[in-house]
Amino acid sequence: MTPRWSREELDRAHAHYQEVANRCAANGQWREWADLFTDDAAYLEHTFGTFHGSEGIFDWIAPLMAQWPNSAMTSFPHSWCVCDEARGWWICRIENRMMDPGDGSVHQAHNITVLHYAGDMKFSYEEDAYNPAAFGTMIDEWLRVYRAHGGAPG
Repeated sequence: MTPRWSREELDRAHAHYQEVANRCAANGQWREWADLFTDDAAYLEHTFGTFHGSEGIFDWIAPLMAQWPNSAMTSFPHSWCVCDEARGWWICRIENRMMDPGDGSVHQAHNITVLHYAGDMKFSYEEDAYNPAAFGTMIDEWLRVYRAHGGAPG
């Protein structure tokens, strides 16, 4: 199979995806992240459903990430990634990291993300798989520490 894109382009696109996700998490504005997806993209989120196109993805992600405590997720570091260069697929373990609760501790839960590159620094597919119970436990512990250091929700 002849690769459609070079490894260099795939790496650039993946690095751009990470940079945009972290910038959007930091500033709470998700338009730039939704614009990483093609107009015909499919985004499968196992808890919330499937969203179509950059507009559909934006209409879902913007209000979701504005809600407390999602709005306190301030970065999404990738623990590891595997790239299928021939087909343009990325499979990554992504940490959903909460802001510092006041004591410097790190609170995060991971998901496995599958991304398909479509060219021109855009993706045509994303699927996120995770354990909601693990997220709930992490959020509960983060909230306990956050409140202990004077934090108030929202």
